[in-house]
Amino acid sequence: MTRKLEEIFGFPQEDSSEDEIRINNTKQAIDTSNKTLIEMDSTIDKIELALPAVRGLESSDGEMDELAAMAVKEFNNLLDLGMNVDSRYASEIFGVASQMLSHAITAKNAKITKKLKIIELQLKKARLDIDTGSDNNLPTAEGHVLDRNELLTRLLNKSVPDAPKN
Repeated sequence: MTRKLEEIFGFPQEDSSEDEIRINNTKQAIDTSNKTLIEMDSTIDKIELALPAVRGLESSDGEMDELAAMAVKEFNNLLDLGMNVDSRYASEIFGVASQMLSHAITAKNAKITKKLKIIELQLKKARLDIDTGSDNNLPTAEGHVLDRNELLTRLLNKSVPDAPKN
């Protein structure tokens, strides 16, 4: 409860140290969340910056859109033509019209599939960079191989205040 409610209703006041602990825990959780969001945001920015680095992506997207638009336009033309001709010829015209619509759908699917593959490859590369430690932002450390006796000797020889030496 808040102090104002405690005062209004006459409840005994809680220990303020518990409130401070709760507030500190909340602040730490918020700070951790903010750091996580910042890291995620920087990762998304890296992915977005890498997308334009692929050359020819915009031109092929434009070409696929152009092909899809032409296929839809020809589908509509053939549909109108099929409605205006004799019924014995209309079935073949409608068959070709459906092929045009199929080509438009294929062009759109190819565009989407290519974008998804590029994003998948970038995510795999980022994961590989993290796994191999090639990212320069990761802290590194040096290690030494010690046996148990050498470790104990070093610990005992280390000067520790208020510790009796044997």
